[in-house]
Amino acid sequence: MRVVVVYREQTDYARQVIDFLADFKRQTGHDLETLDPESSAGIDFTQVYDIMELPTIIAISDEGALQNTWVGLPLPTISEVSYYVQ
Repeated sequence: MRVVVVYREQTDYARQVIDFLADFKRQTGHDLETLDPESSAGIDFTQVYDIMELPTIIAISDEGALQNTWVGLPLPTISEVSYYVQ
């Protein structure tokens, strides 16, 4: 399972995402993958999974199938996302 947080760093919501990532690491011991939607990999990723709004947290199976998506603010709870982290 893969959980990816797609967001831009220089935005109004970036502090909330950064705090969420730090709290997630502290509470679960796991890091979440982050992706800039304007990078070459980010452009491809957002097109494949049809990501139109940021921030987006997306859980994907090992085969690439979409499991769950959280779009925009407010961010989901850590327990909601930690279910998808192995």
